[in-house]
Amino acid sequence: MKILLTGGGTGGHFYPIIAVAQALRAVAKEKKLVDLKLYYMAPQPYDERLLFENNISFIRGSAGKMRRYFSLMNFVDIFRTFFGTLNAVWKIYWLYPDVILGKGGYVSFPAMFAAWFLRIPVVIHESDSVPGRVNAWAGKFARKIAVSYPDAGQFFPKDKVAFTGNPVRQEVMRAAKDGAYEFLHLEKDIPLLLVLGGSQGSQIINQNLLDILPALVQKYQIIHQAGKDNYNFVKSTSSAVLLTNPHKSRYQPFDTLGSLALRMSAGAADLVISRAGSTIFEIAIWNLPAILIPITDSNGDHQRKNAYSYARSGAALVVEESNLTPHLLQGEIERLMEHPDERAKMAAAAKTFARLDSGYLIADAIIEIGLEHEK
Repeated sequence: MKILLTGGGTGGHFYPIIAVAQALRAVAKEKKLVDLKLYYMAPQPYDERLLFENNISFIRGSAGKMRRYFSLMNFVDIFRTFFGTLNAVWKIYWLYPDVILGKGGYVSFPAMFAAWFLRIPVVIHESDSVPGRVNAWAGKFARKIAVSYPDAGQFFPKDKVAFTGNPVRQEVMRAAKDGAYEFLHLEKDIPLLLVLGGSQGSQIINQNLLDILPALVQKYQIIHQAGKDNYNFVKSTSSAVLLTNPHKSRYQPFDTLGSLALRMSAGAADLVISRAGSTIFEIAIWNLPAILIPITDSNGDHQRKNAYSYARSGAALVVEESNLTPHLLQGEIERLMEHPDERAKMAAAAKTFARLDSGYLIADAIIEIGLEHEK
């Protein structure tokens, strides 16, 4: 059985694809399918190591970005999408997978068009509470539609939709408490704040955090994923801000957090500050209270809608960028840190929201359709 996975260009799309691939391997083993072959189509492999470790073959395919604002690049990308779609039809025709999983994003359009043109069964997964344009279109001919938020179901044919949550990779599924303090060089009795800016980092979160850093390290320890593009600025600025501070060792910035460091950080954390992309589902699985700061100009305002959809469960509070100030951020951090009972209620709500079986639900549907297609 051959299954093609496509979507993304960001960690929010790519890592759930890896989670589904891991679940596909497990489901195939349960069903004694020995010939499962997985492929990933995108302009870039995103993380070659993870593709290799999960035995996923990479197929390069180009796609132009579909911007919602005026840009001269829109004219260039029309041709890139056109020729990328022709190329995808050609490559997928010769591969002819039994099922294609689309995770959305403009890079998935060529493969989704090829699937429609070649009549190959499609399963899509929508990570956000409001679907992007490619998934909204692909939902019209997809066999099954998995959604991360119940709110997203209203945008698709009801008989095709299943609420699955968002798949999370096995390597970050469980927060690791044992050894976390030693691994991260943390002080035992000082609360830990975990700050996650998403795979690209967040300048506005970084700047607001740096402004209140001297006050925060008086009471808390901080693990801060600043993003690769922002790391050098954050590192140099924090070093200057905390130069003479006796508690400067309580702040640890990282460009990115590897799987083990992320699990250890989650295991020791008392509170998370995060964007409102797919990281929400990792936070929920870790059963951690959160302050969410959604991106204001995300496509379809999906981060803001994601944040409020999750906050309605009681697991998080939302601070919008337009309201974000260093003083407000510090006040909300201190309020939650000083009220463990409120954090406990939020953690319990996160546990209720979390779906540990998300990847398996999607994988099972893909395998079932694939078996039908093979006949």
